[in-house]
Amino acid sequence: MRTVTRDAAPAAVSDLLMALRRALPPVVLVLAAATLLGAGAQPACARRVHVAAGLGDQNPAMFGDAHFARLRVRKARYFVRWDVMRLPAQRARLDAWLFAAGLAGVRPLVHVSTNDLRPGHAHLPSTGAYRRQVGRLVRHLRRRGVRDVGVWNEANHRSQPTFRSPARAAAYYRTMRRLCRGCTIVGLDVLDQAGVDRYIRRFFAALPRSLRHRRIVVGIHNYSDTNRRRSRGTRTIIRAVRSRDRHARFWLTETGGVVNFGRSFPCSPRRAAARTAWMFSLARRYDRYVERLYAYNFYGSGCRGFDAGLVSAHGRARPGYWAFRAGLMSFER
Repeated sequence: MRTVTRDAAPAAVSDLLMALRRALPPVVLVLAAATLLGAGAQPACARRVHVAAGLGDQNPAMFGDAHFARLRVRKARYFVRWDVMRLPAQRARLDAWLFAAGLAGVRPLVHVSTNDLRPGHAHLPSTGAYRRQVGRLVRHLRRRGVRDVGVWNEANHRSQPTFRSPARAAAYYRTMRRLCRGCTIVGLDVLDQAGVDRYIRRFFAALPRSLRHRRIVVGIHNYSDTNRRRSRGTRTIIRAVRSRDRHARFWLTETGGVVNFGRSFPCSPRRAAARTAWMFSLARRYDRYVERLYAYNFYGSGCRGFDAGLVSAHGRARPGYWAFRAGLMSFER
């Protein structure tokens, strides 16, 4: 790698920004500049961030989209209901997504989730039911080359039946370790909301002593930190886990700049782009512990309900897409 001296660094940055001026729309050029010249005034040859950046989206069309191809992303995440194998239509959607990911050369992470996202409506499966249904799913996935799996998506959120049952989430983790030997398993997946440290404490307390120091992979959904330009939720989760497992690893399994969500985040693609840049700053800050990042999601919803899309529902690149592309420059794939 060519060494850039201290005196040459400003010129190198200037050259890179000129290239960005030609490649990026003016509305997000300032975001690219912030990425390059922000915290610590890093030169153009700043160290690589050893965090692999990927995307999450439920739509298999993402993999054939020209905007996706330009990102050269090699990891993607999909969440699926725990009982998917007894529902042919849902299973077909999963297979279509996996097939498209395979054609694009993308490594999938498949995350088990609820069968009903309405708070209080989902069924909390027994450990036996989880073993039977998720066992079928795991065998199905392994035949298709999937080796990255998540035990339960966003376990501490009220939309999930595990919301008040960290002990059950721990039982699922023990079960998944037996079902998917040789897999990389996201054993616990949590949102950066109030009380997350208590949930983590109860989860680890429910594990047998033999599993409390086994380099668990913990998924973090840090929407609050990312979209409020802070870090305390991410920091709390990392500290709470590492106080129980000093060798734990972390993946930002769901994060990103929110375009639209309720009254707190009225529709604003520009605000979402700025928060996408902050997402990368957080990953850079904690890259000693964080191994992967999955931004959610690729396609927007036209600012109806939850929308965090990098491109519009019609496939047009939003400012967040260009911020994401700029942020990828120093990250792995």
